[in-house]
Amino acid sequence: MRGPKWFSTVRRTCARLALGAGLALSMLAAGVSAKASPMDDLPMLGDASSGIVSREMERRIGEDFMRQIRAQLPIHEDPLIVYWLEDLLYKLAASSDLRDPSLHLVLVNSGQINAFAAPGGIVGVNIGNFVAGQTVHEFAAILAHELAHLSQRHFARGIEAQRSMTLPYLAAMLASAAIMATVGADAGIAAMASSQAATEQSMLRYSRAREREADRIGIETMHRAGMDPWAMAGMFERMSRAARYSRRPPEFLLSHPVTESRIADSRDRASQYPRQTYPDSLDYHLMRARVQLHLSDSTSDMVVTFRTAMEEGRTSFTEAARYGLALALKDLGRFEEASETLAPLLEKEPNRIAYNLAQAEILLEQGAADAAIARLERQLELHPGNLPLSMAYARALNRNQRFLEAQSVLERLARARPNDSTVWYELAETAGLAGDIIAVHRARAEYFQLHGNLQHALQHLQYALQLVTDNFPLTARLNQRVQDIREIRQRIAG
Repeated sequence: MRGPKWFSTVRRTCARLALGAGLALSMLAAGVSAKASPMDDLPMLGDASSGIVSREMERRIGEDFMRQIRAQLPIHEDPLIVYWLEDLLYKLAASSDLRDPSLHLVLVNSGQINAFAAPGGIVGVNIGNFVAGQTVHEFAAILAHELAHLSQRHFARGIEAQRSMTLPYLAAMLASAAIMATVGADAGIAAMASSQAATEQSMLRYSRAREREADRIGIETMHRAGMDPWAMAGMFERMSRAARYSRRPPEFLLSHPVTESRIADSRDRASQYPRQTYPDSLDYHLMRARVQLHLSDSTSDMVVTFRTAMEEGRTSFTEAARYGLALALKDLGRFEEASETLAPLLEKEPNRIAYNLAQAEILLEQGAADAAIARLERQLELHPGNLPLSMAYARALNRNQRFLEAQSVLERLARARPNDSTVWYELAETAGLAGDIIAVHRARAEYFQLHGNLQHALQHLQYALQLVTDNFPLTARLNQRVQDIREIRQRIAG
Protein backbone atom coordinates (compact mmCIF):
# COMPACT_ATOMS: atom_id res chain seq x y z
CA MET A 1 0.00 0.00 0.00
CA ARG A 2 1.53 3.29 -1.06
CA GLY A 3 1.14 6.16 1.36
CA PRO A 4 0.84 9.95 1.09
CA LYS A 5 4.59 10.39 0.73
CA TRP A 6 4.65 8.20 -2.38
CA PHE A 7 1.82 10.14 -4.00
CA SER A 8 3.49 13.41 -3.05
CA THR A 9 6.62 12.20 -4.82
CA VAL A 10 4.63 11.29 -7.91
CA ARG A 11 2.87 14.64 -7.92
CA ARG A 12 6.18 16.49 -7.69
CA THR A 13 7.55 14.35 -10.49
CA CYS A 14 4.51 14.97 -12.66
CA ALA A 15 4.59 18.69 -11.96
CA ARG A 16 8.00 18.81 -13.59
CA LEU A 17 6.79 16.87 -16.56
CA ALA A 18 5.37 19.00 -19.32
CA LEU A 19 4.76 16.98 -22.44
CA GLY A 20 7.92 18.27 -24.05
CA ALA A 21 10.98 17.16 -25.89
CA GLY A 22 12.40 16.12 -22.53
CA LEU A 23 9.82 13.40 -22.34
CA ALA A 24 11.98 10.41 -23.14
CA LEU A 25 15.66 10.88 -22.46
CA SER A 26 15.54 12.58 -19.10
CA MET A 27 13.49 9.72 -17.69
CA LEU A 28 16.41 7.48 -18.50
CA ALA A 29 19.39 9.71 -17.90
CA ALA A 30 18.17 10.57 -14.40
CA GLY A 31 18.40 6.94 -13.40
CA VAL A 32 14.77 5.99 -12.93
CA SER A 33 14.78 2.51 -11.44
CA ALA A 34 11.78 0.30 -12.06
CA LYS A 35 10.28 -1.59 -9.17
CA ALA A 36 9.91 -5.32 -9.61
CA SER A 37 7.02 -6.26 -11.84
CA PRO A 38 5.99 -9.10 -14.13
CA MET A 39 7.56 -7.15 -16.99
CA ASP A 40 11.00 -7.68 -15.45
CA ASP A 41 11.11 -11.03 -17.21
CA LEU A 42 11.06 -9.37 -20.63
CA PRO A 43 14.30 -8.80 -22.55
CA MET A 44 16.02 -5.61 -21.45
CA LEU A 45 16.81 -2.78 -23.83
CA GLY A 46 20.53 -3.00 -23.69
CA ASP A 47 23.39 -3.96 -21.46
CA ALA A 48 27.04 -3.03 -21.19
CA SER A 49 27.85 -4.76 -24.45
CA SER A 50 24.75 -3.99 -26.49
CA GLY A 51 25.53 -0.43 -27.61
CA ILE A 52 22.78 2.02 -28.58
CA VAL A 53 19.26 0.66 -28.69
CA SER A 54 18.27 -0.37 -32.20
CA ARG A 55 16.00 1.68 -34.42
CA GLU A 56 13.59 -1.26 -34.50
CA MET A 57 13.28 -1.10 -30.71
CA GLU A 58 12.67 2.64 -30.89
CA ARG A 59 9.95 2.01 -33.47
CA ARG A 60 8.22 -0.55 -31.26
CA ILE A 61 8.38 1.75 -28.23
CA GLY A 62 6.91 4.50 -30.39
CA GLU A 63 4.04 2.30 -31.57
CA ASP A 64 3.12 1.34 -28.00
CA PHE A 65 3.41 4.97 -26.93
CA MET A 66 1.12 6.12 -29.74
CA ARG A 67 -1.60 3.61 -28.82
CA GLN A 68 -1.74 4.95 -25.29
CA ILE A 69 -1.58 8.57 -26.44
CA ARG A 70 -4.49 8.11 -28.85
CA ALA A 71 -6.51 6.40 -26.15
CA GLN A 72 -6.06 9.02 -23.45
CA LEU A 73 -5.00 12.36 -24.89
CA PRO A 74 -7.34 14.85 -26.59
CA ILE A 75 -6.26 14.72 -30.23
CA HIS A 76 -7.12 17.57 -32.59
CA GLU A 77 -8.55 16.04 -35.74
CA ASP A 78 -8.74 18.99 -38.15
CA PRO A 79 -7.58 17.39 -41.44
CA LEU A 80 -6.55 20.74 -42.96
CA ILE A 81 -4.23 21.61 -40.08
CA VAL A 82 -2.84 18.06 -40.00
CA TYR A 83 -2.15 18.23 -43.74
CA TRP A 84 -0.43 21.63 -43.50
CA LEU A 85 1.60 20.65 -40.44
CA GLU A 86 2.77 17.37 -41.96
CA ASP A 87 3.95 19.30 -45.00
CA LEU A 88 5.96 21.72 -42.85
CA LEU A 89 7.35 18.90 -40.72
CA TYR A 90 8.64 16.99 -43.73
CA LYS A 91 10.09 20.16 -45.24
CA LEU A 92 12.10 20.68 -42.08
CA ALA A 93 13.00 17.00 -41.83
CA ALA A 94 14.41 17.07 -45.36
CA SER A 95 16.83 19.77 -44.17
CA SER A 96 17.66 18.07 -40.88
CA ASP A 97 20.15 15.35 -39.92
CA LEU A 98 17.42 12.70 -39.76
CA ARG A 99 18.41 9.54 -41.59
CA ASP A 100 15.01 7.88 -41.27
CA PRO A 101 12.36 10.10 -42.91
CA SER A 102 9.42 8.24 -41.31
CA LEU A 103 7.63 10.66 -39.01
CA HIS A 104 4.36 10.46 -37.12
CA LEU A 105 2.54 13.63 -36.12
CA VAL A 106 0.47 13.99 -32.96
CA LEU A 107 -1.65 17.14 -32.89
CA VAL A 108 -2.78 17.69 -29.29
CA ASN A 109 -5.97 19.62 -28.61
CA SER A 110 -4.56 21.92 -25.94
CA GLY A 111 -4.09 25.67 -25.81
CA GLN A 112 -0.86 25.28 -23.83
CA ILE A 113 2.44 25.99 -25.57
CA ASN A 114 4.10 22.61 -25.89
CA ALA A 115 5.76 20.12 -28.19
CA PHE A 116 7.55 16.81 -27.78
CA ALA A 117 9.59 14.18 -29.56
CA ALA A 118 9.38 10.48 -28.77
CA PRO A 119 11.00 7.28 -30.07
CA GLY A 120 10.03 6.04 -33.50
CA GLY A 121 9.92 9.43 -35.22
CA ILE A 122 6.98 10.79 -33.23
CA VAL A 123 6.58 14.56 -33.05
CA GLY A 124 3.79 16.02 -30.95
CA VAL A 125 2.54 19.59 -31.17
CA ASN A 126 -0.08 21.37 -29.08
CA ILE A 127 -2.38 23.57 -31.13
CA GLY A 128 -1.61 26.34 -28.64
CA ASN A 129 1.73 26.75 -30.42
CA PHE A 130 -0.14 28.31 -33.34
CA VAL A 131 -1.34 31.10 -31.10
CA ALA A 132 2.08 31.60 -29.52
CA GLY A 133 4.05 31.71 -32.75
CA GLN A 134 3.64 35.13 -34.35
CA THR A 135 5.24 33.94 -37.60
CA VAL A 136 5.68 30.61 -39.33
CA HIS A 137 9.38 30.84 -38.46
CA GLU A 138 8.74 31.02 -34.71
CA PHE A 139 6.35 28.10 -34.97
CA ALA A 140 8.79 26.08 -37.09
CA ALA A 141 11.64 26.71 -34.64
CA ILE A 142 9.93 24.49 -32.08
CA LEU A 143 9.52 21.71 -34.66
CA ALA A 144 13.16 22.03 -35.71
CA HIS A 145 14.22 21.68 -32.09
CA GLU A 146 12.17 18.50 -31.69
CA LEU A 147 13.49 17.05 -34.94
CA ALA A 148 17.01 17.62 -33.62
CA HIS A 149 16.23 15.46 -30.61
CA LEU A 150 15.17 12.72 -33.02
CA SER A 151 18.09 13.11 -35.43
CA GLN A 152 20.60 12.96 -32.57
CA ARG A 153 18.76 9.95 -31.12
CA HIS A 154 18.78 11.45 -27.64
CA PHE A 155 16.42 8.75 -26.46
CA ALA A 156 18.72 5.96 -27.63
CA ARG A 157 21.80 7.69 -26.24
CA GLY A 158 20.18 8.12 -22.87
CA ILE A 159 18.94 4.58 -22.61
CA GLU A 160 22.47 3.36 -21.91
CA ALA A 161 22.15 4.96 -18.48
CA GLN A 162 19.15 2.82 -17.54
CA ARG A 163 19.13 -0.85 -18.42
CA SER A 164 16.17 -2.04 -16.38
CA MET A 165 13.35 -0.79 -18.61
CA THR A 166 11.40 -3.00 -20.97
CA LEU A 167 9.70 -1.86 -24.15
CA PRO A 168 6.13 -1.79 -22.75
CA TYR A 169 7.38 -0.17 -19.54
CA LEU A 170 9.05 2.64 -21.45
CA ALA A 171 5.98 3.22 -23.60
CA ALA A 172 3.79 3.34 -20.49
CA MET A 173 6.12 5.85 -18.85
CA LEU A 174 6.05 8.10 -21.90
CA ALA A 175 2.28 7.88 -22.18
CA SER A 176 1.62 8.58 -18.50
CA ALA A 177 3.85 11.64 -18.81
CA ALA A 178 1.81 12.86 -21.76
CA ILE A 179 -1.48 12.21 -19.99
CA MET A 180 -0.36 14.12 -16.92
CA ALA A 181 0.81 17.12 -18.90
CA THR A 182 -2.31 17.40 -21.01
CA VAL A 183 -5.36 16.17 -19.10
CA GLY A 184 -4.36 16.77 -15.50
CA ALA A 185 -2.37 15.57 -12.54
CA ASP A 186 -4.83 13.01 -11.20
CA ALA A 187 -4.96 11.10 -14.47
CA GLY A 188 -1.20 11.26 -14.79
CA ILE A 189 -0.70 10.00 -11.26
CA ALA A 190 -3.04 7.08 -11.87
CA ALA A 191 -1.24 6.20 -15.08
CA MET A 192 2.16 6.41 -13.43
CA ALA A 193 0.97 4.33 -10.50
CA SER A 194 -0.23 1.62 -12.83
CA SER A 195 3.10 1.52 -14.62
CA GLN A 196 5.02 1.68 -11.27
CA ALA A 197 7.00 4.54 -12.68
CA ALA A 198 7.56 7.12 -9.96
CA THR A 199 10.54 7.17 -7.60
CA GLU A 200 12.33 9.84 -5.57
CA GLN A 201 14.99 10.11 -8.28
CA SER A 202 12.59 10.61 -11.23
CA MET A 203 13.66 13.67 -13.23
CA LEU A 204 11.97 13.68 -16.60
CA ARG A 205 13.99 16.22 -18.50
CA TYR A 206 16.69 16.25 -21.09
CA SER A 207 20.10 17.37 -19.87
CA ARG A 208 21.07 20.98 -20.49
CA ALA A 209 23.78 19.83 -22.87
CA ARG A 210 21.33 17.95 -25.04
CA GLU A 211 18.81 20.79 -25.00
CA ARG A 212 21.52 23.11 -26.27
CA GLU A 213 22.57 20.54 -28.83
CA ALA A 214 18.97 20.42 -30.07
CA ASP A 215 18.91 24.23 -30.21
CA ARG A 216 22.12 24.32 -32.26
CA ILE A 217 21.06 21.64 -34.72
CA GLY A 218 17.54 23.04 -34.92
CA ILE A 219 18.93 26.43 -35.92
CA GLU A 220 21.04 24.77 -38.62
CA THR A 221 17.93 22.96 -39.86
CA MET A 222 16.02 26.25 -40.04
CA HIS A 223 18.78 27.83 -42.14
CA ARG A 224 18.97 24.88 -44.53
CA ALA A 225 15.19 24.92 -44.94
CA GLY A 226 15.26 28.59 -45.94
CA MET A 227 13.66 29.74 -42.68
CA ASP A 228 14.77 32.40 -40.21
CA PRO A 229 17.44 30.95 -37.86
CA TRP A 230 16.88 33.88 -35.48
CA ALA A 231 13.31 32.73 -34.84
CA MET A 232 14.29 30.18 -32.21
CA ALA A 233 15.75 32.82 -29.89
CA GLY A 234 12.70 35.00 -30.61
CA MET A 235 10.29 32.23 -29.66
CA PHE A 236 12.23 31.47 -26.48
CA GLU A 237 12.17 35.15 -25.53
CA ARG A 238 8.43 35.34 -26.16
CA MET A 239 7.74 32.33 -23.94
CA SER A 240 10.08 33.58 -21.26
CA ARG A 241 8.32 36.96 -21.15
CA ALA A 242 4.91 35.27 -20.99
CA ALA A 243 6.08 33.17 -18.05
CA ARG A 244 6.95 36.26 -16.01
CA TYR A 245 3.34 37.41 -15.98
CA SER A 246 1.71 34.02 -15.47
CA ARG A 247 1.08 31.94 -12.39
CA ARG A 248 2.09 28.89 -14.41
CA PRO A 249 4.67 29.04 -17.21
CA PRO A 250 4.04 27.43 -20.59
CA GLU A 251 4.28 23.64 -20.43
CA PHE A 252 7.17 23.78 -22.87
CA LEU A 253 9.30 25.71 -20.37
CA LEU A 254 8.77 23.10 -17.66
CA SER A 255 10.59 20.48 -19.69
CA HIS A 256 12.80 22.89 -21.68
CA PRO A 257 14.01 25.45 -19.12
CA VAL A 258 14.94 28.62 -20.99
CA THR A 259 17.62 30.76 -19.37
CA GLU A 260 19.11 34.03 -20.51
CA SER A 261 22.31 32.19 -21.40
CA ARG A 262 20.38 29.75 -23.56
CA ILE A 263 18.65 32.59 -25.38
CA ALA A 264 22.03 34.26 -25.84
CA ASP A 265 23.49 31.02 -27.20
CA SER A 266 20.63 30.80 -29.71
CA ARG A 267 21.32 34.36 -30.84
CA ASP A 268 25.03 33.60 -31.20
CA ARG A 269 24.28 30.53 -33.31
CA ALA A 270 21.89 32.49 -35.51
CA SER A 271 24.44 35.28 -35.96
CA GLN A 272 26.57 32.89 -38.01
CA TYR A 273 24.07 33.38 -40.81
CA PRO A 274 23.34 36.64 -42.67
CA ARG A 275 20.56 38.69 -41.12
CA GLN A 276 17.87 39.10 -43.76
CA THR A 277 14.14 39.37 -44.23
CA TYR A 278 12.35 36.04 -44.48
CA PRO A 279 8.84 35.98 -45.94
CA ASP A 280 6.08 34.82 -43.65
CA SER A 281 3.46 32.25 -44.70
CA LEU A 282 -0.18 33.02 -45.46
CA ASP A 283 -1.01 29.34 -45.02
CA TYR A 284 0.38 29.46 -41.48
CA HIS A 285 -1.81 32.42 -40.61
CA LEU A 286 -4.86 30.68 -42.07
CA MET A 287 -4.18 27.70 -39.81
CA ARG A 288 -3.60 30.10 -36.92
CA ALA A 289 -7.02 31.66 -37.51
CA ARG A 290 -8.62 28.21 -37.42
CA VAL A 291 -6.94 27.46 -34.10
CA GLN A 292 -7.85 30.84 -32.61
CA LEU A 293 -11.48 30.22 -33.47
CA HIS A 294 -11.37 26.68 -32.12
CA LEU A 295 -9.85 27.73 -28.80
CA SER A 296 -12.14 30.72 -28.31
CA ASP A 297 -14.90 30.58 -25.70
CA SER A 298 -17.11 32.86 -27.80
CA THR A 299 -17.59 32.64 -31.57
CA SER A 300 -19.41 35.97 -31.50
CA ASP A 301 -16.39 37.62 -29.89
CA MET A 302 -14.17 36.14 -32.60
CA VAL A 303 -16.40 37.73 -35.25
CA VAL A 304 -15.59 41.10 -33.70
CA THR A 305 -11.88 40.23 -33.35
CA PHE A 306 -11.46 39.08 -36.94
CA ARG A 307 -13.54 41.90 -38.37
CA THR A 308 -11.56 44.52 -36.47
CA ALA A 309 -8.23 42.97 -37.50
CA MET A 310 -9.37 42.89 -41.12
CA GLU A 311 -10.68 46.43 -41.23
CA GLU A 312 -7.89 48.06 -39.24
CA GLY A 313 -5.05 46.04 -40.71
CA ARG A 314 -3.92 44.72 -37.34
CA THR A 315 -2.41 41.63 -38.94
CA SER A 316 0.28 41.12 -41.54
CA PHE A 317 -2.21 39.04 -43.51
CA THR A 318 -5.65 40.62 -43.78
CA GLU A 319 -6.63 37.55 -45.81
CA ALA A 320 -6.24 35.41 -42.69
CA ALA A 321 -8.50 37.74 -40.69
CA ARG A 322 -11.11 37.64 -43.46
CA TYR A 323 -10.86 33.85 -43.60
CA GLY A 324 -11.28 33.56 -39.84
CA LEU A 325 -14.29 35.89 -40.00
CA ALA A 326 -15.91 33.74 -42.70
CA LEU A 327 -15.40 30.60 -40.57
CA ALA A 328 -16.84 32.28 -37.49
CA LEU A 329 -19.90 33.50 -39.40
CA LYS A 330 -20.41 29.99 -40.77
CA ASP A 331 -20.25 28.51 -37.27
CA LEU A 332 -22.91 31.00 -36.17
CA GLY A 333 -25.19 29.90 -39.02
CA ARG A 334 -24.86 33.19 -40.89
CA PHE A 335 -24.16 31.40 -44.16
CA GLU A 336 -24.94 34.13 -46.68
CA GLU A 337 -22.74 36.59 -44.84
CA ALA A 338 -20.01 33.98 -44.53
CA SER A 339 -20.09 33.29 -48.27
CA GLU A 340 -19.96 37.00 -49.08
CA THR A 341 -16.98 37.43 -46.76
CA LEU A 342 -15.15 34.53 -48.38
CA ALA A 343 -15.89 35.59 -51.97
CA PRO A 344 -13.00 38.11 -52.39
CA LEU A 345 -10.54 35.45 -51.24
CA LEU A 346 -11.83 32.92 -53.75
CA GLU A 347 -11.82 35.52 -56.50
CA LYS A 348 -8.16 36.29 -55.81
CA GLU A 349 -7.05 32.67 -55.35
CA PRO A 350 -9.73 30.33 -56.72
CA ASN A 351 -7.70 27.16 -56.10
CA ARG A 352 -6.44 27.67 -52.56
CA ILE A 353 -7.50 24.56 -50.64
CA ALA A 354 -8.46 26.32 -47.40
CA TYR A 355 -10.84 28.71 -49.16
CA ASN A 356 -12.52 25.97 -51.19
CA LEU A 357 -13.01 23.80 -48.12
CA ALA A 358 -14.65 26.70 -46.30
CA GLN A 359 -16.96 27.39 -49.23
CA ALA A 360 -17.86 23.69 -49.53
CA GLU A 361 -18.75 23.60 -45.84
CA ILE A 362 -20.98 26.65 -46.25
CA LEU A 363 -22.74 25.06 -49.23
CA LEU A 364 -23.35 21.85 -47.29
CA GLU A 365 -24.85 23.76 -44.40
CA GLN A 366 -27.11 25.55 -46.88
CA GLY A 367 -28.31 22.22 -48.23
CA ALA A 368 -26.49 22.61 -51.55
CA ALA A 369 -24.65 19.26 -51.44
CA ASP A 370 -24.40 18.96 -55.23
CA ALA A 371 -22.61 22.30 -55.49
CA ALA A 372 -20.26 21.36 -52.64
CA ILE A 373 -19.47 18.02 -54.30
CA ALA A 374 -18.77 19.68 -57.65
CA ARG A 375 -16.41 22.19 -56.04
CA LEU A 376 -14.52 19.47 -54.15
CA GLU A 377 -14.27 17.27 -57.25
CA ARG A 378 -12.62 20.14 -59.16
CA GLN A 379 -10.12 20.59 -56.36
CA LEU A 380 -9.36 16.87 -56.16
CA GLU A 381 -8.53 16.90 -59.86
CA LEU A 382 -5.83 19.44 -58.99
CA HIS A 383 -4.80 17.73 -55.73
CA PRO A 384 -5.47 13.96 -56.05
CA GLY A 385 -5.62 12.11 -52.75
CA ASN A 386 -5.37 15.30 -50.68
CA LEU A 387 -6.31 14.53 -47.07
CA PRO A 388 -8.63 17.45 -46.15
CA LEU A 389 -10.24 17.54 -49.60
CA SER A 390 -10.86 13.77 -49.56
CA MET A 391 -12.34 13.86 -46.07
CA ALA A 392 -14.62 16.75 -46.99
CA TYR A 393 -15.59 15.03 -50.25
CA ALA A 394 -16.57 11.83 -48.44
CA ARG A 395 -18.70 13.78 -45.98
CA ALA A 396 -20.39 15.66 -48.82
CA LEU A 397 -21.14 12.40 -50.61
CA ASN A 398 -22.63 11.03 -47.41
CA ARG A 399 -24.78 14.13 -47.07
CA ASN A 400 -26.04 13.35 -50.58
CA GLN A 401 -26.64 9.69 -49.59
CA ARG A 402 -23.96 8.47 -52.03
CA PHE A 403 -22.60 6.14 -49.37
CA LEU A 404 -20.78 3.61 -51.56
CA GLU A 405 -18.85 6.36 -53.34
CA ALA A 406 -17.92 7.92 -50.01
CA GLN A 407 -16.78 4.53 -48.74
CA SER A 408 -14.54 4.12 -51.80
CA VAL A 409 -12.94 7.53 -51.19
CA LEU A 410 -12.19 6.69 -47.55
CA GLU A 411 -10.87 3.21 -48.38
CA ARG A 412 -8.31 4.78 -50.71
CA LEU A 413 -7.39 7.24 -47.99
CA ALA A 414 -7.05 4.45 -45.41
CA ARG A 415 -4.65 2.57 -47.68
CA ALA A 416 -2.54 5.71 -48.03
CA ARG A 417 -2.75 6.58 -44.30
CA PRO A 418 -3.05 3.27 -42.37
CA ASN A 419 -2.09 4.91 -39.05
CA ASP A 420 -4.66 7.69 -39.24
CA SER A 421 -7.35 6.69 -36.75
CA THR A 422 -9.65 9.53 -37.84
CA VAL A 423 -9.82 8.07 -41.34
CA TRP A 424 -10.68 4.60 -39.97
CA TYR A 425 -13.39 6.11 -37.77
CA GLU A 426 -14.99 7.90 -40.71
CA LEU A 427 -14.69 4.75 -42.83
CA ALA A 428 -16.49 2.65 -40.21
CA GLU A 429 -19.34 5.16 -40.02
CA THR A 430 -19.62 5.43 -43.80
CA ALA A 431 -19.46 1.69 -44.40
CA GLY A 432 -22.34 1.34 -41.94
CA LEU A 433 -24.39 3.81 -43.98
CA ALA A 434 -23.48 1.84 -47.11
CA GLY A 435 -24.62 -1.42 -45.53
CA ASP A 436 -21.16 -3.04 -45.77
CA ILE A 437 -21.03 -4.64 -42.32
CA ILE A 438 -17.81 -6.54 -42.96
CA ALA A 439 -16.09 -3.26 -43.83
CA VAL A 440 -17.54 -1.72 -40.66
CA HIS A 441 -15.91 -4.38 -38.51
CA ARG A 442 -12.59 -4.19 -40.35
CA ALA A 443 -12.43 -0.41 -39.98
CA ARG A 444 -13.41 -0.56 -36.32
CA ALA A 445 -10.73 -3.19 -35.71
CA GLU A 446 -8.08 -0.85 -37.12
CA TYR A 447 -9.43 2.09 -35.15
CA PHE A 448 -9.38 0.14 -31.89
CA GLN A 449 -5.90 -1.30 -32.42
CA LEU A 450 -4.55 2.19 -33.07
CA HIS A 451 -6.11 3.29 -29.79
CA GLY A 452 -4.65 0.39 -27.85
CA ASN A 453 -7.92 -1.51 -27.33
CA LEU A 454 -6.63 -4.75 -28.81
CA GLN A 455 -9.40 -6.92 -27.37
CA HIS A 456 -12.07 -4.89 -29.14
CA ALA A 457 -9.99 -4.98 -32.32
CA LEU A 458 -9.86 -8.77 -32.20
CA GLN A 459 -13.59 -8.99 -31.51
CA HIS A 460 -14.41 -6.95 -34.60
CA LEU A 461 -12.10 -9.07 -36.75
CA GLN A 462 -13.87 -12.19 -35.47
CA TYR A 463 -17.25 -10.63 -36.28
CA ALA A 464 -16.00 -9.93 -39.80
CA LEU A 465 -14.75 -13.51 -40.21
CA GLN A 466 -18.14 -14.85 -39.21
CA LEU A 467 -19.76 -12.84 -42.01
CA VAL A 468 -17.35 -13.82 -44.80
CA THR A 469 -18.49 -16.62 -47.09
CA ASP A 470 -16.69 -18.08 -50.12
CA ASN A 471 -14.00 -15.42 -50.17
CA PHE A 472 -10.70 -17.13 -49.39
CA PRO A 473 -8.43 -14.09 -50.03
CA LEU A 474 -10.45 -11.90 -47.63
CA THR A 475 -10.57 -14.69 -45.02
CA ALA A 476 -6.79 -15.05 -45.26
CA ARG A 477 -6.26 -11.29 -44.84
CA LEU A 478 -8.54 -11.20 -41.80
CA ASN A 479 -6.84 -14.19 -40.19
CA GLN A 480 -3.43 -12.61 -40.76
CA ARG A 481 -4.62 -9.41 -39.12
CA VAL A 482 -5.90 -11.41 -36.15
CA GLN A 483 -2.46 -12.98 -35.81
CA ASP A 484 -0.73 -9.59 -36.10
CA ILE A 485 -2.81 -8.07 -33.30
CA ARG A 486 -2.42 -11.12 -31.08
CA GLU A 487 1.35 -10.78 -31.41
CA ILE A 488 1.14 -7.11 -30.45
CA ARG A 489 -1.01 -7.97 -27.42
CA GLN A 490 1.38 -10.74 -26.36
CA ARG A 491 4.38 -8.44 -26.63
CA ILE A 492 2.71 -5.71 -24.60
CA ALA A 493 1.41 -8.11 -21.95
CA GLY A 494 4.79 -9.81 -21.64
